Amino acid sequence: MRLLTFFLLGVAGLKTASGCEMCATYDATRSYGEPARGLFAGVAEQFTHFGTVQEDGAKVANPSGQYLDSSISQIFAGYSLNDRLSLQLNLPVIYRSFKRPDELGGIDKGTVSGIGDASLIASYLPFYKASGDYTLSWNLLAGVKFPTGSSDRIQEEFNEIAQPVGPLSGIHGHDLTLGTGSYDGIIGTGFYGRWKRAFASGNLQYSIRSTGDFDYRYANDLTWSAGPGLFLIMKEQTTVALQFVVSGEHKGMDKFQGETAEDTGITTVFVGPQINVTLANHLSAQVGLDLPVLIENTALQTVVDYRIRAALGWRF
Repeated sequence: MRLLTFFLLGVAGLKTASGCEMCATYDATRSYGEPARGLFAGVAEQFTHFGTVQEDGAKVANPSGQYLDSSISQIFAGYSLNDRLSLQLNLPVIYRSFKRPDELGGIDKGTVSGIGDASLIASYLPFYKASGDYTLSWNLLAGVKFPTGSSDRIQEEFNEIAQPVGPLSGIHGHDLTLGTGSYDGIIGTGFYGRWKRAFASGNLQYSIRSTGDFDYRYANDLTWSAGPGLFLIMKEQTTVALQFVVSGEHKGMDKFQGETAEDTGITTVFVGPQINVTLANHLSAQVGLDLPVLIENTALQTVVDYRIRAALGWRF
């Protein structure tokens, strides 16, 4: 039973929105039951489809059929030093395919793939209390993101033409890059509460950005999620829970060469179902669907249509 307590706190850690596909770090240290020492590892996957073009929050025509499909697989491994403190290393593997208009009126279609920016986080559990009928817990995390991913695509920002031939592209180098070229800070918190078969959980994560390669600085980013749920199966060795999740992101505008990048600010809110499963106090699994109900963006951007998340973890 307690295995799901931290799993429900951690599974949403991968959530990101269209403004910054590399913003949130998956926190698996909250994915495993009662506080315990030992190794853990797994993978968290997120697939996001961007196919709608918006300008200043309003949908506009997409005559070139531009889109971006983004897959981010965060491979993670960590160790719980004691009942309260854990360390975790994340390594993203990224694959993106895209189609967009170019500056000369043609079509640019291709893929980018490789290693993203790795991160190291520490997770601390200041409060945990449980009995047969209820569970309450509160989690804190802090960490750093390293510039391990290629930032070459950011160089496209030097070549953008203010008045291109044909439609404007809503997909840019800052959307396609594998890394930011910067060292960034990560802080966050999460909670979980259960009464018999009913529960609620939530988490919040804030990314503190620094200036990276090519004098490009991504804006600080806030991601969050919360929602109620119900245990459909609740046995000693097996749990299955269905949860309704509301999540979102708020990100300001980036800076490039000291100037504001107008097409980078975004606020997004998602809703959707999530299924959480635990087996034998070792295996945790999760799958969720996020559908946007609010997207407020600056300038012209290709924004998210839907997002699918999944995670699989094992404590040794």
